[in-house]
Amino acid sequence: MRFFGWLAILVAVIGLSGCGSKFKRYYGPEVTQVQVHKADRKMYLFHNEKVLKAYDIGLGFAPVGHKQFEGDGKTPEGQYFISYKNPDSQYHLSLGISYPNEADIAFAESQDKSPGGDIFIHGGPNTRVSKRDWTWGCVALTDKEIEIVYSMVKPGTPVFILP
Repeated sequence: MRFFGWLAILVAVIGLSGCGSKFKRYYGPEVTQVQVHKADRKMYLFHNEKVLKAYDIGLGFAPVGHKQFEGDGKTPEGQYFISYKNPDSQYHLSLGISYPNEADIAFAESQDKSPGGDIFIHGGPNTRVSKRDWTWGCVALTDKEIEIVYSMVKPGTPVFILP
């Protein structure tokens, strides 16, 4: 009887040890594209033509228009892809977006400016946020939401950021 008591405790400890992890597992259909609709503050994960998930999002602090220069606070517009996953992000978890592309770089250089970079889909900061659009040009989710998205989206997935 004592053996079964210890066995039950061991099973409970092992079972609970995975509950607090920010790394979730996803076994559903492949995410074939991500769409960000800036005007609606929505992000959609698609499998072919079917929406798998939809999220409310925050954007850069100056969200209208395409990102052109470093520090302009705009979220890019256009076709990009998920370049990598960052498990050690200062914003809980993050997915790199391939901004700037060649056209973004060429335009910024023609103006003698930097296009900027480090654009991500990420979770929240460690401090309280008082407004919806607070990033430097990224797409922001809650920490719980980015855990799900991070598990679903793979590097190379196309990202369409629409006005």
